[in-house]
Amino acid sequence: MMEAESTSGEGASMLYVFGFDQTGVLLSDLYFVDPNPAKGQEGPEHGVRLEVRELERGELKGSIYSAQPIAAGRPIWRVDLLESVDGRPGSFDRTHHHPEFTAGWDPSARKFERELSAEPLKWLAERLDVLDGPLEELPEGDKKALRAAAPEIVEAAGRLLERVRAGELGVAPTDMPLKDARVGWL
Repeated sequence: MMEAESTSGEGASMLYVFGFDQTGVLLSDLYFVDPNPAKGQEGPEHGVRLEVRELERGELKGSIYSAQPIAAGRPIWRVDLLESVDGRPGSFDRTHHHPEFTAGWDPSARKFERELSAEPLKWLAERLDVLDGPLEELPEGDKKALRAAAPEIVEAAGRLLERVRAGELGVAPTDMPLKDARVGWL
């Protein structure tokens, strides 16, 4: 697991990376204002975004001792554990997932599920155990490793959610207009 923090404006964003042979799971806090929201989805939202991505190893840039270049490549699946900034904390009223990506990088429409909004971390744990949909196509070794790491991944998502609720992460930018915003690593 890799952990990184990046500053953006006044706040900081946190990134977790769980890397397997060819696949990675990335988690980050997120503050988002959709410039074209669907009805009922207006206003800022914040929480945690998780993406399953292809991982790519680059060629060494020096000797055998040099750092290994690593890239988080094509997205495979995304889940957004989001809620309205102005709403009731713990409502998960904007929590959804994107079952697939179109044209490689753009997510499919938001898919809301009652179970996901009711118990997001439990739903995530179950999804990382079952690995259905696009996750079925992962290499067998990566599926086994991801299932083994699922409790740690879900725990990291929970820690990020706590920090968002505490106002430490997933905060509004101070140096950009709020008609649209996307603050976070993912």
